Amino acid sequence: MTFFQNLLTVMTVLNLIFAGTVIFLERRNVAATWAWLMVLVFLPSVGFILYLILGQNLSRRKLYKIKGDRFDTIRGVIYRQFQELEQGIVKYKDPSISGYHDMIHMNLVSSFALFTQDNEVEIFKDGKSKFEALFHAIDAAEHHIHLLYFIVRNDDLGNRLVQALTEKAKAGVEVRFLYDDIGCSSLPQRFFHNLREAGGEAVAFFPSRIRYLNFRVNYRNHRKLAIIDGKYGFIGGFNIGDEYLGLMERFGEWRDTHLMIKGGAVLQIQSQFMLDWNLATRKEMQIEPQYYPVPIGRGTVGMQIVASGPDSEEQQIKNGYIKMINSAKESIYLQTPYFIPDESLLTALKLAALSGVDVKIMIPSMPDHKLVYWASSSYLGELLNCGVKCYLYGKGFLHAKTMVVDGKIASVGTANIDIRSFKLNFEVNAFIYDTRTASKLMYLFEKDKESSTELTIEFYRNRSLMIKLKESCSRLLSPIL
Repeated sequence: MTFFQNLLTVMTVLNLIFAGTVIFLERRNVAATWAWLMVLVFLPSVGFILYLILGQNLSRRKLYKIKGDRFDTIRGVIYRQFQELEQGIVKYKDPSISGYHDMIHMNLVSSFALFTQDNEVEIFKDGKSKFEALFHAIDAAEHHIHLLYFIVRNDDLGNRLVQALTEKAKAGVEVRFLYDDIGCSSLPQRFFHNLREAGGEAVAFFPSRIRYLNFRVNYRNHRKLAIIDGKYGFIGGFNIGDEYLGLMERFGEWRDTHLMIKGGAVLQIQSQFMLDWNLATRKEMQIEPQYYPVPIGRGTVGMQIVASGPDSEEQQIKNGYIKMINSAKESIYLQTPYFIPDESLLTALKLAALSGVDVKIMIPSMPDHKLVYWASSSYLGELLNCGVKCYLYGKGFLHAKTMVVDGKIASVGTANIDIRSFKLNFEVNAFIYDTRTASKLMYLFEKDKESSTELTIEFYRNRSLMIKLKESCSRLLSPIL
């Protein structure tokens, strides 16, 4: 008995010293450091193993490598637009967004996000309309189809999509499918067999080197993108599966937000896909005219495509959210399935509400991850005291990741309002500068309110002791949820 006690003591001490040293050397966020130390204290025998799997820091590694000539071209385009913004010679097709040049400047500098104003945008709020549009675009494809999804299910929708892609590959269309290894862990090995046999390509992002053990499990590609012939781009919250059509009884109606874009922003989405593809596979895609046709958008929607991930310290999407919040004069409408803000974003929302801005936040009333849901509730409760209006969507599951400010600018994409999306996942959002599009998204929010229950401060204060305990414990773990 003494031997095992001594062994456990030695393991615990070594575990804490070794893991603690690694954590502090990586200079991670203080809240995350304390959260990991709690894990190490309460799970001494497995804490370091969990850290190896879940806690690695990729921000010091240059994952995306752009060759010199291409980098010079990109830098030249960025510099020209930077100069135009600095000199104030950019002509805005929507004059009401001229006051957001500083935000456009920030996204341009920090994320190489070019500002385009020739975009046409169609908004989808349900899976049926989104996938009808996607299948129609796939059917009309002539040169290439590029897809990137976090989750793909082996169900009717998933198999229908792969079958459609297989037929296009047989017809000579280039088909590339990038999927996240962890998000698609339940897929059978032969799921993409027919597509590959037909000449298409399907590649996993950050796959497991050892079966059933992935040391980069925490760093997932959460993006959902589709590019057809370089002409049509899809971006938003929908993954691939029957549940996103509202066919899973557990979730019921699936409420999400997705965009189909036509115009210059599609080429930025294409570039992000190519970067992710080249990171995941040794068959590097080259920049060729077929992938970057002259934009055919005849719209007037201003847009920037902003990406962020664990390879960067900047947290570009989170900074974009905060910049939007700080610019608000009248209203902020926010929808997210998970609400675990860090201190900077939480403070920005509080200050906006205390300054008289009408701040409205909507999350689903049903949890799909209970720890995340309880942590979200604790943050909402804190905001209620500042005058923020909070709503619980009850007509199925709310998965939309949308923010609208003053009915002028908006963001739609893959990033949730949580620390995982800000720091751990590879995400991408469309930042939109257009009053018509922003007004449409505000209208959708107001319609969703009809199927929601307002979380009042009185109701929140009267929650049970058990709920309070669950919220407190979940919040302590929020930096690593």
